[in-house]
Amino acid sequence: MPHRPLARALTALAALLAATLGAAAAPGVAQAAQAAEAEQAAQAAQAAKPGRAAAAINYVALGDSYSSGVGAGPYDLSTCLRSDKSYAPLWAAAHQVASFAFPACGGAVTADVINKQVNALSASTTLVTITIGGNDAGFVDVITSCRFGSTSTCEGAVDEARAFATTELPGRLDRTYAAIRAKAPNARLVVLGYPRLFETTSCGALAMSAYKRTIINDAADLLASITAGRAAAAGATFADARPYFAGHGVCAAAPWIRDVTGVIEAYHPNADGYRLGYLPALTAVTG
Repeated sequence: MPHRPLARALTALAALLAATLGAAAAPGVAQAAQAAEAEQAAQAAQAAKPGRAAAAINYVALGDSYSSGVGAGPYDLSTCLRSDKSYAPLWAAAHQVASFAFPACGGAVTADVINKQVNALSASTTLVTITIGGNDAGFVDVITSCRFGSTSTCEGAVDEARAFATTELPGRLDRTYAAIRAKAPNARLVVLGYPRLFETTSCGALAMSAYKRTIINDAADLLASITAGRAAAAGATFADARPYFAGHGVCAAAPWIRDVTGVIEAYHPNADGYRLGYLPALTAVTG
């Protein structure tokens, strides 16, 4: 019994100390919480600044049949044979672009790009892609001569195309890229090359000879070299399609290029060629 007052006193003292310490700690806890909230608010405000927002992509795809998607099908109602399975609409869909224009047209030459297609460009355009030059250099004549003509006829067509690509085509490409720059001064220009069309392994009795296929592939290498050089001179990025199509040309076990049986689609990429060949080639340089 004599110890009960002392016990009560000690209990009261402990309660007083706990209350005092709690009151002293409360401001520190509150200050820490307020500091954390302030830091989160500052981070949110920084992330919301215009400089941190992803820039809108306004994309225009120019060029010939290798841009429009000939070989992939199905096509729009125009005479340009545009396909949603071409690399350009596939890239646009994957990147959620703000705008996408697709004036590329099967059969186009550099003059068509300058006189018709660049009208789709503006100062707000941020990305332009193009494949062009093959028709200028006589793609159709080379393929026709080599597929249905003699070896000498094929050699003549290839030699003529090589001479044109070396002497005339560079100036045409320069004028084309300059026209694009004039209409879209703020855009990044990506120039895509053409693939080699053929594998040179055994391909059956009715196929082109390995020699014809080889000289056509060599001409494609020359065209790629010239196009890459003119693209670099214009400050553009060259996307080389050849590595991505390697092993998938005509005569491959799994070809991404159509053979002559496709008629108007002959010697153009099929849907796999655009999706697995051209699209990765473009994505590799644009992200």
